[in-house]
This record gives sequence, C-alpha cells and structure tokens, in this order.
Amino acid sequence: MIRSLDLRGKSLDKAGYQALLPRATLDVASAMVAIEPILKRVREGNESDLIALAAEFDGVTPPSIRVPQEIIDAALNELDPKIRVALEISMERIRAVHNDQVRTDKTTTVVDGGVVTERWIPVDRVGLYVPGGRAVYPSSVMMNVIPAQIAMVQSIAVASPPQKEFGGFPHPTILATCALLGITEVYAIGGAQAIALFGYGMQDLCLKCDLVTGPGNIYVAAAKRALRGIIGIDSEAGPTEIAILADESALAADVAADLISQAEHDVIAAAVLVTTSEKLAQDVRAELEIRVAKTRHSERIRTALSGIQSAIALVDSVEQGIDVVNAYAAEHLEIQTSKAERDASKIRNAGAVFIGRFSPVSLGDYSAGSNHVLPTGGCACHSSGLSVQTFLRGLHFIKYEKEAFVDIAQTVITLANSEDLPAHGEAMSARLENL
Repeated sequence: MIRSLDLRGKSLDKAGYQALLPRATLDVASAMVAIEPILKRVREGNESDLIALAAEFDGVTPPSIRVPQEIIDAALNELDPKIRVALEISMERIRAVHNDQVRTDKTTTVVDGGVVTERWIPVDRVGLYVPGGRAVYPSSVMMNVIPAQIAMVQSIAVASPPQKEFGGFPHPTILATCALLGITEVYAIGGAQAIALFGYGMQDLCLKCDLVTGPGNIYVAAAKRALRGIIGIDSEAGPTEIAILADESALAADVAADLISQAEHDVIAAAVLVTTSEKLAQDVRAELEIRVAKTRHSERIRTALSGIQSAIALVDSVEQGIDVVNAYAAEHLEIQTSKAERDASKIRNAGAVFIGRFSPVSLGDYSAGSNHVLPTGGCACHSSGLSVQTFLRGLHFIKYEKEAFVDIAQTVITLANSEDLPAHGEAMSARLENL
C-alpha cells in the first residue's frame, strides 16, 4: 500500500533527500492555460456569466451569486447545536493564539530630531476562499476570517462553491460559520472564477479585493498565480501532506491513524513516515491494512498512500531523520520520538510542528488554536502559514527636524552623485539654500 525507502547509510544534502521524497505532480502551468478563458469571461462579464460558469463547472445554477442574508441567517438557525458549540470553542482558541500575533507600532530615534516609525496597517479589503467538493470546511472559514478580523481588515468577503444539494448556495455549515463570525458578504462561486471575481471585481456585485487567501484545487492555485500582482495572495496551496518523525517509542496505531487522516483529503495527498525503527515500520504497515479497509473513504486513502508522494523511510538515527524532514519541509510535521520536545527544537522547515503523542495534526486542523492554512510543496522552506501578519503591511513614517536634516544632507548628496542621480542630491541641497 505504501512504498519503502531505505535512507540508512546515506548522508545527503537537502536536494538529495528532496529527490528521494518526491511530491505528487501538479501541472499548474497547464492549468493556467486552461483558466485563461475563465479569467477573461469574469473580467469582461457580469453576474449572468458567473451563473453560467457555475452551471458549467459545478453542475448547478445558483439563484444569485451573492448569498442573500436570509439564507445565511437560516443556515445559522438550523445549525446542529453540537456543531455550533464545537465551532465556538474552536473560534475562542483560534482567537487566543492569533490575538498574540498583533503587531505594535515601533518608533526608532535614529538621531536627535530624526525618527522613523513603523506602523502596521491592514489591507483595505480581502477575499477569502473556502473550498468545497469532497468535504465541507467550516474550519477554513475560521482560519481565514479570524486573523483578518484581528488584523482589523474593514472589508471581508468569502467565496465558496455552490452546492447542488443546497439550492445552488454554499454548504449551510459554511454559511452558518460565516454568520457566527459576523460575515455577511458571501458569494456562491468556486474555482478560478472565484479568484477572478475577487481579483477584478464586478460592477454592482463585488468590489475588487486587495488580497486573496485560502486553499483550493489546482485551478484556484493557477488563478492565484495568474493574478498575483493584480492582487496579493497568501500562497498557491497544493495537496495536503503529513510527515511523521518517529522512533521505537511511537505507537503504530497512532502513526497509522495520522497518516490516514491526511490521506483522506485527496488521492494526491502525501503521507510520509520517517523512522529509525524497522519494527515500527512493519507495525504501521499492518495497521494501515486494517484501518484503511474500515474507514469511509478507503479507496481515496489507499490511492494516496500508494502514490509516489507517500513513503515509509528508514533512517539510521533521529538526527538523520531531522535532516530528512527539514529537507522535505512538510505542511504538517509530527514529532513522535522519546525526546520529542528536544527534537522539535531542531526543526527549521515545516508549516506547523506537532509535538508528542497527544498533538496530532487533526487537533491543529480544528481546535488547537493554530492556523491550518499552511505552506505545501516544500514552500515551508521559505514561507509561513496564514496569520494576522498576512493581512498587515508595515509602513514607515519618516520625520526629520531641520538640525537632523542638515547633519545628514551631505551624506545623501554624496551617495546620490555616486549613483549618477544628481537630482536626488539637488532635492537635499535646495533645502540647504533656504534654511
């Protein structure tokens, strides 16, 4: 069901380990070509064109693209009380973590009379994408909306694909979660057309957004890439992935269950176990056979575990394992070793790190308080997960008094002339002439 990879006796650099732990192939470039007509239809079209795109790609004709407030309110009124309580508990924890991410203004006195203040200003308007399809993701509503609200973004819109079963509107649990968070601007639109709507705006329907965040399929990723620059984006999210670093102290049942949990997302989801223990590897294989057969989405999970993107890799030591997982830079990384906290402190590259037996990825997906919109495809080597910071921009405000200006003027003039930009220097000397 899952391939074996023996890394024992090997000492490779980052690229070497990455080559042996490949990811599923995603041809975003071809998807960009495929979505060009969609982007054009949205850019030049109107709501009727969006409804036609929904009929074409989602198999349903929404009554309207913007979800009426009464539909959102009804979704909240009809929400299962147990789900509501679970959502509210998760919201409280997510707020607690993300409130601590708020940035404060900082003023630096460079010299007497010369100060630079950095202020953190939220973007004016964001479009938040919540995927649909195989699963329902109220968790993604929370993970996108709450950081934006804490950042004090004034205008927040949510898009989620229309659903046949619910009259052409997004899933009611999505709508109810929006209602719980006070979001009233929700659109029944998915895929590349949703990103295009946020990117271009549409007269009498939706204002253009400055930033678009949230995970989605390959066409969402392609649209984000195509519109980057017209809008800001968080990342081009790819298939979900889990890596687990474990030694002989780990329980095979835990490890197998966690690999299955992420393979459940998609047939191209990645599940990687890096372990020092041959016995654990064997026991995990046995557990996978038992558990996959019993779970609801067994065919999807089996396909994901059998793909090139999934593997059980044997290493000589936990130290080598740390090198391997740092090279792989998983979206989700679990540390299930006898000295998990110590080993976790050596992790540099991961979207989020889950330490010890009682910190599974599923906890982070919903209710740990951390964010689950995380870099995939190895992007954790250079990028962070979604946070309050995603929705903020650092602006410098510069204020120099006369004495401080005079003191530094000749330095600026010298540097300007060295770059053959004399007018820059003249903007300084002109003031010296009229002190």
